[in-house]
Amino acid sequence: MHNVWMSVLIQIRDVDARVRERLKHRAAQEGVSLNSLLKGLLERESMVPSRAEVVRRIRERGDLVAGSSLDLVWATREERDGQLAADGDRR
Repeated sequence: MHNVWMSVLIQIRDVDARVRERLKHRAAQEGVSLNSLLKGLLERESMVPSRAEVVRRIRERGDLVAGSSLDLVWATREERDGQLAADGDRR
């Protein structure tokens, strides 16, 4: 059966050497490889909705627009946590 979650290669060119060294240092501090650190950063970043997505979600939640900013933050976090849990169940 074909694996839908196949790994792919991503190559990033023209990264400043200082940025690479800082990332290598961070990876060493965390006891992981640079590759593992970067994969984690990309995975976390991919879960963050774009500004356009956040605006769309707020507009769809007509009942929350009148609420406080804190209400919006908590609702968005709960939705994100639900998506993360659902994604974890699929693996």
